Amino acid sequence: MGTEAGPGSRVKIHFTLSLEDGTEALSTLNEEPLECVLGDGTLRPGMEMALYGMRAGEEDRVTLTPEQGWGEHDPQLIHNLPRSRFPANMALEPGQIIAFDSAGGEEMAGAILSLDEQRVEVDFNHPLAGRNVVFWVKLLEVE
Repeated sequence: MGTEAGPGSRVKIHFTLSLEDGTEALSTLNEEPLECVLGDGTLRPGMEMALYGMRAGEEDRVTLTPEQGWGEHDPQLIHNLPRSRFPANMALEPGQIIAFDSAGGEEMAGAILSLDEQRVEVDFNHPLAGRNVVFWVKLLEVE
């Protein structure tokens, strides 16, 4: 019958993440499958829960709430930064994603919401925060 996936299982999966309107946010289908250990933090909690009890060869589609996925959209993660913090020759436009170094030295992505000559409004929320996300997964291997 094969091994069921559960906490601590090493799995190999193909998956897609889509918005409810069908817009695809991420997919491994044209890439190498993802390999990870359930519980190591690679997958969001709701994604892991969907895999529990599955066996190699099975697939599933679940809708994750913000709590199961990337959390609620946090207005405190929207910051107005001085335009002078960006290189003068850097073209900036709404919707653009830029990598920033956090105070702790980690890299984080921010999406430009709006800008003028003095300031740039940047949203540091994950792009999928506050949204229901459709998670399709095919379990290829379980150890």
